[in-house]
Amino acid sequence: MALARKGRSHRTIDYWPGFVDALSTLLMSIMFLLSVFVLAQFLLGREITGKDEVLNRLNSQINELTQLLALEKSGKQDLEDSLANLQASLAQSEGERSRLQALLDQGAGSTEAANQKIGRLGSELEAEQQVSARAMSQIELLNQQIAALRSQIAAIEGALQASEAKDQASQAKIADLGRRLNVALAQRVQELNRYRSDFFGRLREILSDRENIRIVGDRFVFQSEVLFPSGSSDLNPEGQAEMAKLAAALLDLAKEIPAEINWVLRVDGHTDNVQLSGSGRFADNWELSSARATSVVKFLMSRGVPADRLVAAGFGEFQPIAEGDNPEARAQNRRIELKLTEK
Repeated sequence: MALARKGRSHRTIDYWPGFVDALSTLLMSIMFLLSVFVLAQFLLGREITGKDEVLNRLNSQINELTQLLALEKSGKQDLEDSLANLQASLAQSEGERSRLQALLDQGAGSTEAANQKIGRLGSELEAEQQVSARAMSQIELLNQQIAALRSQIAAIEGALQASEAKDQASQAKIADLGRRLNVALAQRVQELNRYRSDFFGRLREILSDRENIRIVGDRFVFQSEVLFPSGSSDLNPEGQAEMAKLAAALLDLAKEIPAEINWVLRVDGHTDNVQLSGSGRFADNWELSSARATSVVKFLMSRGVPADRLVAAGFGEFQPIAEGDNPEARAQNRRIELKLTEK
């Protein structure tokens, strides 16, 4: 009995098979998730490529229609000029016809008077008859010309109506293409907004958790005291550390944004409304805000961010986010804003 109890006390439990099964299950789950992620990235890339092709095709169609519309308008103007000239000629011809008709009537009256005095006015009667004959001939010719002019005017008016109908059809097609283009552009903006949200999320994780580094709307805001000494545009060591984190996040994001999206990181410098003394390094707040924005851009470039993806702008004290002249408001207005946007 003692030997049996001793044998049972030395019996051990083997956990190794269960551990191997659990590890295998975990590896299979990870492989499955990676496969799903790769497939999603592939499908997203195909969708974005398709949207860009549609966008380029829409732009090409709009350009072609615009050129055709310009040609149509030029032809319409020529037709309108011809119509105006023909109408002027018609008015002139009708005036000439009226004049000749009046002359003919006058000739007829003279003929009637001459018939009463045939003995004395035989030669005058013959002259009046000749004038009347010539007037009748000219009136007939003018009637033919007027009829021809009216026929040409009718043809031109028909051409103008056809041109206007074609113009309206082209305008409707351009409007439809414009709506489709706006939809495509809105989709591109939504894509950029998604990348902007991802970028701000990464910045929130890697940058210091401080009240003077925050997100305001679609911008990431650094209070100037975090980055620069008072009245200076040189990044302090703490500011260089924060900007180094920013550069790393931006370079990681640049690998994910499709090449078709023409994005830039805009760096905006702002100051408070306290005027600088003329004896300092900067003449006014415009120069200080611009110099600080440029300093941030150059530091990001030194960390590998492409220069064509960066924009620096200075706004001085003219874009405050807090009203008032108290120290708290001025501190909020002294800031550097970062915005991921399109060119």
